[in-house]
Amino acid sequence: MSFTGHACVDEHTTAPVCELPLRHDWTVPEVKAVYELPLMDLLFRAQTVHRAVWKENKVQLCSLLSVKTGGCPEDCAYCPQSARHDTGVKAEKLMQVSEVLVSAKQAREAGATRFCMGAAWREVKDGPQFDSVLEMVKGVKALGMEACCTLGMITESQAKRLKAAGLDAYNHNLDTGESHYGDIISTRTYQDRLRTLEHVRAAGIGVCSGGIIGMGESVEQRCELLATLANQPTHPESVPVNALVAVEGTPLAEQRRVETTELVRMIATARIMMPASMVRLSAGRAQLSEEAQVLCMLAGANSIFFGDKLLTTANPEYESDLHLLEKLGVRPLEPALDKPVAQ
Repeated sequence: MSFTGHACVDEHTTAPVCELPLRHDWTVPEVKAVYELPLMDLLFRAQTVHRAVWKENKVQLCSLLSVKTGGCPEDCAYCPQSARHDTGVKAEKLMQVSEVLVSAKQAREAGATRFCMGAAWREVKDGPQFDSVLEMVKGVKALGMEACCTLGMITESQAKRLKAAGLDAYNHNLDTGESHYGDIISTRTYQDRLRTLEHVRAAGIGVCSGGIIGMGESVEQRCELLATLANQPTHPESVPVNALVAVEGTPLAEQRRVETTELVRMIATARIMMPASMVRLSAGRAQLSEEAQVLCMLAGANSIFFGDKLLTTANPEYESDLHLLEKLGVRPLEPALDKPVAQ
């Protein structure tokens, strides 16, 4: 199956020039045909595409901090931070800017080059809390790191204010294929999510958007998600691939654990479809052996969330991550930054 379309230069952060033609017209059957290739063939094809664009053995190390935990009014079936689920996660106030920047400095010293701040909000509301988030973004940029936020739905004007503060990327996952979405979330629509991505893109902020596998979806619905992402007018600069971390108290607590080969197939297919995007090995990595993580990197993952927590769920610790990368001969990717925003 050949690529058609136009060649693209990723002008955002760390992606190099992509000389491969990029497609924005994938059908679900086409995606499924790639996803279901014999695994060795799929890995070979994904690694061939990966090496054509990402020529060095480097991964981006990202650190994620929950700056406002719990109490979210949404009913996302996978999320321990929903106020509708009894998971033991207590609602907390928004952290102080100074506290967040201490964590950012620690992440930078440990090797992270991107710092992402997550708030358990349905949507951003203008006012003192959003103003504080803007100050957090400015502070992270002043540390020489890439700044990322995930705050729920945002308006056009809020996206512009985040861009003015120096935000490099905004994370807003589509979570799953549109046909499965209503089984997972009822408090917002798929179009709400797509509209937020439009606002982010229009403001000139890099888009970070992916999904979660293991929520009872079919292979077709996984492929539907990938097709929606790849068929955006511009591919997301970052595509997180998450494996469900089943948390007691959520409606998905009894879901079976995702098999490594399923995660590898998802990453490899994303790499083939979106060659210039960072493909992030995200939630669920704590459940993977070193060998499984290596397979995911071979499939095209070139970014990991780095540290002891991913919002409220466990993640491999800094030292074990660095030890694994050292054994593999993989180096951290340097941040590509605009000038820090003056404070």
